[in-house]
Amino acid sequence: MKKALICGVSGQDGAYLSQLLLNRGYTVCGTSRDAQMSSFQNLIRLGIREQVKLESVSLTDFRSVLQILNKTEPDEVYNLAGQSSVSLSFEQPVETLESISIGTLNLLEAIRFTGAKIKFYNAGSSECFGDIGEAAAEETTPFRPRSPYAVAKSAAFWQVANYREAYGLFACSGILFNHESPLRPQRFVTQKIIAAACRIAQGSKEKLYLGNIDIKRDWGWAPEYVEAMYLMLQQEEADDFAIATGETNKLEDFVAEAFASIGLDWHDHVVTDASLLRPTDLTVSWGNPAKAKEKLGWQAEYKMQDVVHMMMASRMKVESRMMADTDW
Repeated sequence: MKKALICGVSGQDGAYLSQLLLNRGYTVCGTSRDAQMSSFQNLIRLGIREQVKLESVSLTDFRSVLQILNKTEPDEVYNLAGQSSVSLSFEQPVETLESISIGTLNLLEAIRFTGAKIKFYNAGSSECFGDIGEAAAEETTPFRPRSPYAVAKSAAFWQVANYREAYGLFACSGILFNHESPLRPQRFVTQKIIAAACRIAQGSKEKLYLGNIDIKRDWGWAPEYVEAMYLMLQQEEADDFAIATGETNKLEDFVAEAFASIGLDWHDHVVTDASLLRPTDLTVSWGNPAKAKEKLGWQAEYKMQDVVHMMMASRMKVESRMMADTDW
């Protein structure tokens, strides 16, 4: 029975990855900065909270990282931890850089130090590419990061590549494009849109305030993307992969699809708010997943429209339950 250590297990990807690995017979250990205080709500929603062994770890503390590797003796380590919001990274650039870059470096160095035959996955990001114009980004596309988050992810990516080449570690990065699910936190714009649309469908008179709705993104389904992570660590040789649907859509299209699914015109409910604009943002982001299809046998089944409908259906169930609970 294989053992997996998932750093950042409480997030969207950590929860879905835990579910996938448990279904494949793994023993799964998940880490959080404070496992005693964390609610692990996503694990609870998936019904797997009691199946995951939880530990407290500070990835910016090398001693803490070394201790967890020695304690759990994992076959695979998945690094999904670190500050995950692009917009928040402009407000907390130091925390973002330390949690992502130093955390990744400590994991790599601890694996090298122990000499254990551990396969390491690092969560990269499409934000590293910056504005790519009209061509889909792939593994060899140069990085031009335009946010503190993207700078941190770029540094982590090259740390992984360096340890792979210099020390022979099985270390790889998945350069994931946007991937969504009902487990997305409210601070992400996609979940903000879904939640507001569902409340409006239930009778709320609120307006949905958004920044730049002309940006274009490649949106996929998170449960599919964690399968790509798993497949990367099952290969004979470590390599980096861009994980995407291969399609890009405007945020406006995402909004329109959400409101159309409940029979509403988004123009009647959305207000553009200049205060929500980021200091810098990507105009277009989309990926070419050809390498993942060829070498991993992975291909996205769900595209943006599917993702919107699945998120809306899930959220509507939540809103209906909440209304039922208060209607007494």
